[in-house]
Amino acid sequence: MSNTIIKTDFNFPGQKSVYHGKVRSVYTLANNQLLMVATDRLSAFDVVMPKGIPFKGQILNQIATKMMQDTQDLVPNWLTATPDPNVAIGEACA
Repeated sequence: MSNTIIKTDFNFPGQKSVYHGKVRSVYTLANNQLLMVATDRLSAFDVVMPKGIPFKGQILNQIATKMMQDTQDLVPNWLTATPDPNVAIGEACA
């Protein structure tokens, strides 16, 4: 299916670096901010498969951000915004 996010190649203002992991791409921005994009990449045994699973990134990101929002009063976390179903923005931990 062609509606999968396999690769990200953004260039944000104030971007300091980018790290492409097995499933997420992490952009380090100015002001100690992180922007994580959960992709549809699939990995097994440390190998990234050539085809992704549609909406996998959205589901992973929405589960993670929902849990962080629901437990924020118990355990402070880095999350500050979720502007897109695949994207989480927050403060980098020192």
